[in-house]
Amino acid sequence: MWIADNWKDYEVLDASGGEKLERWGDYVLVRPDPQVLWNTPKCHEGWKSRNGHYHRSSRGGGEWEFFSLPDEWSISYALHSLQPRSPGLLTFRLKPFSFKHTGLFPEQAANWEWFSGLIRNARRGLQEPVKVLNLFAYTGGATLAAAAAGASVTHVDASKGMVSWAKENAQASGLGNAPIRWLVDDCVKFVERELRRGSRYDGIIMDPPSYGRGPKGEIWKMEENIWPFLELTAQLLSSDALFFLINSYTTGLQPAVLSYMLGSTLVKSFGGKAQAEEIGLPVTHSGLVLPCGAAGRWENR
Repeated sequence: MWIADNWKDYEVLDASGGEKLERWGDYVLVRPDPQVLWNTPKCHEGWKSRNGHYHRSSRGGGEWEFFSLPDEWSISYALHSLQPRSPGLLTFRLKPFSFKHTGLFPEQAANWEWFSGLIRNARRGLQEPVKVLNLFAYTGGATLAAAAAGASVTHVDASKGMVSWAKENAQASGLGNAPIRWLVDDCVKFVERELRRGSRYDGIIMDPPSYGRGPKGEIWKMEENIWPFLELTAQLLSSDALFFLINSYTTGLQPAVLSYMLGSTLVKSFGGKAQAEEIGLPVTHSGLVLPCGAAGRWENR
């Protein structure tokens, strides 16, 4: 398992009874987690002194209950792969909104460390920046990590609100003037246009949803669309590409499946190595590691 264990401003304090107790900077939240099937005693004091609690509804969805929580606040993450040459400090604005989210998936820091290190090492001796494409880019965690490592990034997401949020995170991280192209677009149609233009990228990141809709109502279903989209997107890689990353929070899409798909497309065409693992977060109180989805990585060695 790839573990995001370098956080200072975030931690999973405890997990029990279908919920996880998290510290986001100075604030403690309780959110549901389908992986937490055990029901151990909730001894940590944070369960009682929480600042926010998302309650799942039996009818679907849910709602927040707040206890002295601000509308917005920020936390930071220092990219260890860029130190000591660069502080690599990323800052993220947070706010609780529908479907229990806060605007950040902390477990992705494990992937940020991996590809930012590849970008930094590849940039040595190069005059041109490494070109990275981030698809389904959300609020820009991966975009900022790649830009902090020195890449030129194209950030694509179907939600105008998410792209605006990502821009604010870039400003907060001191990357407001970094070479980032911000695009509100359907990812599949964008890739198709880029292929017609002859565009190429040295690294590609994608974090597709299990189900989603594009700006014009385009429907995305992970199980049906991911294989043809992976084949299509792989054609955008440059001849000396560095990496490809695909994330999955879809229950049925296991790491072995991601590994096989990357091997059947990228390794077959470019060589290199494909591997996939669960990604996770350490749980302070119990010493366990909470699984948080899966990631597949291809690296051109």
